[in-house]
Amino acid sequence: MSGDPSIPIVDLSALVSGRGDQHPAAVQVAEACRNCGFFYVIGHGVNADLADRLERLSRRFFAQDLETKLAIRMERGGRAWRGYFPVGAELTLGQPDQKEGLYFGEELEDEHPRVKAGVPLHGRNLFPDILGFRETVLDYMDAMTRLGHALMQAIALGLGLDATYFRERYTDKPLILFRIFHYPAFGNPVASNDGTAESRWSVGEHTDYGLLTILRQDETGGLQVKSRSRWIDAPPVPGSFVCNIGDMLDRMTGGLYRSTPHRVRNESTRGRISFPFFFDPNFDAEVKSIDPLRSVADDRHERWDGTGVHDISGTYGDYLLRKVSMVFPELGREVI
Repeated sequence: MSGDPSIPIVDLSALVSGRGDQHPAAVQVAEACRNCGFFYVIGHGVNADLADRLERLSRRFFAQDLETKLAIRMERGGRAWRGYFPVGAELTLGQPDQKEGLYFGEELEDEHPRVKAGVPLHGRNLFPDILGFRETVLDYMDAMTRLGHALMQAIALGLGLDATYFRERYTDKPLILFRIFHYPAFGNPVASNDGTAESRWSVGEHTDYGLLTILRQDETGGLQVKSRSRWIDAPPVPGSFVCNIGDMLDRMTGGLYRSTPHRVRNESTRGRISFPFFFDPNFDAEVKSIDPLRSVADDRHERWDGTGVHDISGTYGDYLLRKVSMVFPELGREVI
């Protein structure tokens, strides 16, 4: 299956290998960021066996009974904000998402300075008692981190910047957030009280908070992207990842690159599995415009949550904590 022509497919072979001309890929990425905010990548160098193994282990985890899964519930992750949440526990604009999931991040020992200081979103992960799960997740996050650096290099080149621009200023120690989501199937739209078809969304319209999202999705489909005021499908393309820019890159580029709304609805008869990896600025980084003289129109009235990203202040960590506490309000009150 191929994607909508509005969402290009970019070959990263030269960027990942460091051989050959890297600029064609950078130009394609730049065009995608200006026009759509989404693009597929191939030639990314991520081992296919690793990704397949992760999917098999994830399906095995979600097939367990709820009591078993709750043994690693997020409340037990404390300030690290790691672990399992059941269907309906995560909110988008105050509405429960029809998905369950696992939260992971950079694995940090208890003696790490940030863990000892009690900095939220830092610490150990909670892993299920499934052989090979821990090792597979950690290997996958390492591979995604390398890919994230390569993609930010392409984005820098596409903006006419030095290839190391983002790494030197924002991502030398990126905040790594990794999720594994399971979207139960709920089939065709149901009839509402007035007799019309009511569409229930697995995840409602939203944008991502950080710099870059790298998504692996299974063959089920269901991802939709809002491109030029219309919704288009972003079906799975074998061997690829789907990438999209987040609010911080929107802010850095003064709206030249817009963080694109997207949503998910699983219309199949099978549970959908997806693996979003968020490659974000350093927790303590103050995100600023690349071109401070670029005029920026206030677009909060157009945005899904009614908030602007071009007038925020403070560190990325401050901004992110405010956002995630809206996703898990009760946990946010307890942890932050």
